[in-house]
Amino acid sequence: MAVKIRLRRIGRKKAPVYRIVVADSKSPRDGRFIEIIGQYAPRQTENSLVVKTERANHWLDVGAQPTDTVRSLLRRAGVLKARHEARVGSTLSSRAVPVKEE
Repeated sequence: MAVKIRLRRIGRKKAPVYRIVVADSKSPRDGRFIEIIGQYAPRQTENSLVVKTERANHWLDVGAQPTDTVRSLLRRAGVLKARHEARVGSTLSSRAVPVKEE
């Protein structure tokens, strides 16, 4: 079972609102899903993007693949940058050599 993080459309005609959901890749766009991890309202000016960061990180850790649009939304929310900094920071600190003080 391939798991995707993708958008699910809700809202009225001409006023789209999307939920960011974790779903099986074979299920339809507005069909069955596993979990809702956020919401995106492109027509709103403020609070248009809401993401549950800890749940997004959990699903990315277990191998869920975001679609291109969701990847850009996660980047805008700061989720991918925090993951990258955590990963790079741990490798840099493991390679750091203590400096002798005289």
